Amino acid sequence: VFGSAGTLDWPVAWAYVVLAIIGTIAAYLGVYRRHPDLLAERSRGLKAPGAPRWDRILVLLVAWGPIVSILTGGFDFRFQASSFAPPILQWAAVPLAALGIAITGRAMAENRFFAAVVRIQDDRGHVVIDSGPYRWVRHPGYAGALLATAVVPLILDSAWALIPTGITMIALVVRTAFEDALLQAELPGYAEYAARTRHRLVRGLW
Repeated sequence: VFGSAGTLDWPVAWAYVVLAIIGTIAAYLGVYRRHPDLLAERSRGLKAPGAPRWDRILVLLVAWGPIVSILTGGFDFRFQASSFAPPILQWAAVPLAALGIAITGRAMAENRFFAAVVRIQDDRGHVVIDSGPYRWVRHPGYAGALLATAVVPLILDSAWALIPTGITMIALVVRTAFEDALLQAELPGYAEYAARTRHRLVRGLW
């Protein structure tokens, strides 16, 4: 973000970067403490067997979309191409990003099958997880990612960043729908869990 902005003198970006780094480290420490085998699974990335073709496309959009949003926001700051958020909203959005990262981290720590790609992990004894944040929505990790992604243009005060952010959010929602359908069709017990936990991402909405 500072490379694209061409300066280190950007306090709200520093706040975002520091919180994002702390949140990411905390999330992976939580995973390591509870499910160290998940780190090995996630490190396989697209090399993991059994991922459907649609997910190999969507996972790239979900992974690279936020990076493009941040780069776009940095270039926008450098060239002052667009501006729409007053400072008070920029700063108010920073803890929302931290909250989104924390929700995703909590979901990862709770679910030892939180792989980098969508697949039925028969090789790891895949079962339904319905504890922790999974009691409230079926895909809390994606819910947190949506929140953390949505506020980036606001934090960086970049209208142009809304474009890659919007694409990323659409990809996240589509991936949620496709993954949920696959799990209901192929993971034993998931259809019953879905009947108990009605909402995928946002309680009372979807």
